[in-house]
Amino acid sequence: MTQPEIDHTHDAAATSWVDSANGHPDFPVQNLPFGIFSRGDGAPRVGVAIGDLILDVADAVEFGMLRNPGVQAIWSTNLNRLLGLPRAERLELRHRLFELLTDPHHQSAVTPFLNEARACEMHLPAAIGDYTDFYVGIHHANNVGALFRPDNPLLPNYKYVPIGYHGRASSIRPSGVPLVRPKGQRKRPDADAPTVGPSGRLDYELELGVWIGEGNALGEPISIADAERHIAGFCLLNDWSARDFQAWEYQPLGPFLAKNFQSTISPWIITAEALAPFRIAQPSRPTGDPAPLPYLFDAADQAAGALAIRLTASISTARMRNAGEPPYRLSEGPASNMYWTAAQIVTHHASNGCNLNPGDLLGTGTISAPTVDGFGSLLEISNGGKTSIALPSGEARTFVEDGDEILLTATAHAEGFVSIGFGECRAIVLPAS
Repeated sequence: MTQPEIDHTHDAAATSWVDSANGHPDFPVQNLPFGIFSRGDGAPRVGVAIGDLILDVADAVEFGMLRNPGVQAIWSTNLNRLLGLPRAERLELRHRLFELLTDPHHQSAVTPFLNEARACEMHLPAAIGDYTDFYVGIHHANNVGALFRPDNPLLPNYKYVPIGYHGRASSIRPSGVPLVRPKGQRKRPDADAPTVGPSGRLDYELELGVWIGEGNALGEPISIADAERHIAGFCLLNDWSARDFQAWEYQPLGPFLAKNFQSTISPWIITAEALAPFRIAQPSRPTGDPAPLPYLFDAADQAAGALAIRLTASISTARMRNAGEPPYRLSEGPASNMYWTAAQIVTHHASNGCNLNPGDLLGTGTISAPTVDGFGSLLEISNGGKTSIALPSGEARTFVEDGDEILLTATAHAEGFVSIGFGECRAIVLPAS
């Protein structure tokens, strides 16, 4: 398996003439994530985050600063063509952007193309043709399974098959877009019939999103040895869930209205190339667990298919915001708490000949740690709604209430390298309409 290599763009000593990039918690020059932004009433454009600014890449192309073969992909209101470029062309573009933002000789020419990020609006980075959500967070699967099947939390297929379902691409929104509390059917265990109304058990799910780069033709599977070539980058994903709807409707076909009302993603695509220094070994499976079937096993993927990313979920209630209080951290844990790697879920998705396309989005499923301080959903933290969470404001929560804002963040760390972040994935919950 060929994975992105560490090169000069990851040098910890490298600095940018963009002052805010140096020491920036998310977007130092070693990151250079792609996104789609607009200024005022202007059309959406391709941008790169650098510190507190956004480089208008289309402007840089127009003025002749970028000439690599893939620059025609910049002339778009989404990143689909850019994601679908061969990795070598994306890497060449990254190298040129790094040069423009580190070499002081380019400062006067590039400065006019920089925009204050706070004055810009972020959009979905790609036209998402398909969205598939997986269930690879082993601790989340165990925790949730134990709520319903205490003696047998995991179903027999879990350790053989990367479980997933097709979600709703049309309702994915970028960070900052509010969520309207969904209405639907729910049935209390002691009720004779279901009722319809706003969800009373609204929950978040802390996930990573995997962006597909190069696609595959219908009928042509993606081998595990080649899967990394099809992964263009990552983002944060909050796959909001109405747990009361889900409990009533999920059998026999799985999630539907409990999941399709909205999912929130961070707007920047953290490229696979930027994450090269943060590759780590996939955690060993517990003794007695089956080895992956041959089509899902690759020694190189097991050696470096996981990522050293720290994931955090926080809550900010309306009362907390009005009082100027910071968000309260609900959980924090490593992204390595995944039973299957990103390459394995890509391979399994296409193993029956399903065609993936540039800009398709795959969710990992909720990533939880073994202990409550790392649980990735309120369903787990509150033990199915039985235990209230005390907030510093004096409020208590079992599930998300109207006016609450959920904030997801992530940072990649590795010794000897500059840490990079994912930006924010946040949304406020509005009352049901």
